[in-house]
Amino acid sequence: MSETRGFSINGYLAFFVLLPVATFLTGRMFFTSTVPAIGGILFLLVLICWAGFFMVQPNQGKVLTLFGAYVGTEKRTGLRWTIPFFMRRTISLRIRNFESAKIKVNDNQGNPIEIATIVVWSVTDTAEAVFEVDDYESYVTIQSESALRNLASSYPYDPRDDLESEVALRSHPVEISEKLKQEIQERLGKAGITVHEARISHLAYAHEIASAMLQRQQAAAIIAARSKIVEGAVSMVEMALERLQQQGVVELDKEQKARMVSNLLVVLCGDKAAQPVVNTGSISQ
Repeated sequence: MSETRGFSINGYLAFFVLLPVATFLTGRMFFTSTVPAIGGILFLLVLICWAGFFMVQPNQGKVLTLFGAYVGTEKRTGLRWTIPFFMRRTISLRIRNFESAKIKVNDNQGNPIEIATIVVWSVTDTAEAVFEVDDYESYVTIQSESALRNLASSYPYDPRDDLESEVALRSHPVEISEKLKQEIQERLGKAGITVHEARISHLAYAHEIASAMLQRQQAAAIIAARSKIVEGAVSMVEMALERLQQQGVVELDKEQKARMVSNLLVVLCGDKAAQPVVNTGSISQ
């Protein structure tokens, strides 16, 4: 079922048409001794027609049904008039936010994590929202959390050490948000709902493994920092040996070069300041 435009006319125009007719028929009923049957019928019809007025607010739609059959949706704002027998249900077309509760789920490596999301959505097809699902607001809640669970179990919390480019929940927020939006839209599209944005609002390891995983992250950070330090130290030692050889400052044999490399690496890679020792003897000692 898809949305169609319902029948209605400008309410102000209908008002200025019905008002003089109602006034005329009322006068005939109260100021004449005989009331023709046709006049009474017309007066009754005019009274029924007054029930056809309704208001449409901005970013709002009125779903019209007649004896259980869908006859259209009216989105034009202001005072409107339609057939009085049409039932009218108000549907908000405004953009809404939904924030899920923190749910616990295992990522694709089996680690328990806590995750939550914020979904920005709005109704774009009123017919599908009303008739395809029983309660579209509850449908948004349940399907969003279901999509979030499926997404969290499809990606790791952190990328593995041997796959730095691997998409992970913590390291790739843009890609994860886009994937989450697509998955939620696939589920909510059948209910006439458009997802404007979906992003992770909370992401953390579960309490039972949070301390262990924090130590793991700290160790990984230390290893990465040490790798950079060693890489820089090796480059500096190599540059020092090349400059000494090119400028002829001193001639070093293999043993002296090895001692120099060892000392420079200790100074450059140590986590504390080096304590210098002054050699007062021969340079070879």
